[in-house]
Amino acid sequence: MPFPKKLLNENEEVVVDVRPHWIVLAGPSLALLASIAAAIRISANTDNEVFRLAVLALVLVVLVWFVVRFAKWVTTNLVITSDRLIVRSGVIAKRGREIPLERINDITVTQSVVNRILGSGDLVVESAGERGQEAFPECPDPTRVQNEIYRQMEESRDRDLDRQSGRRELSPLDQLEKLDELRQRGVISQAEFDVKKAKLLDQL
Repeated sequence: MPFPKKLLNENEEVVVDVRPHWIVLAGPSLALLASIAAAIRISANTDNEVFRLAVLALVLVVLVWFVVRFAKWVTTNLVITSDRLIVRSGVIAKRGREIPLERINDITVTQSVVNRILGSGDLVVESAGERGQEAFPECPDPTRVQNEIYRQMEESRDRDLDRQSGRRELSPLDQLEKLDELRQRGVISQAEFDVKKAKLLDQL
């Protein structure tokens, strides 16, 4: 299921929301199809009831394997937002980890020949903190995801710089307001306030 919008911070946007590559479902899917085909063929060619029940039990076991794997696939997400990277997984017991973009140090993509053909691979994110690594196996199009993380990291840094620049470049009236607050709190004297006030008024 997609990442809930109610869990997003103000002005935060989801950029990428992916599940593991479909290849994780290939084994259980093929086994299920093969067991069903075998059950149909055996049921049609034998009158042995015990043998039929054994084959049906096998189909049931494979079906449970497929359902469990599918449930895990549906509930595992890698989400990249404009502020953070989020990994969520778990059908009953939920697990989630969030890494702010500014804490990401490195992103590694590992692909075998088969992975490259299928368009999948393992994505490992290195971050500052006690749990330094977060792995997302069988990530679809991992190079694109890696590049998107780097792009969002760059845009996040640019936004931070813009905010800091905006704080530094206060208008003369805003600076005067800040000075008056300092005067009222006794940080600067009335004489210092008057001198700085005169300079600021000259800028208007």
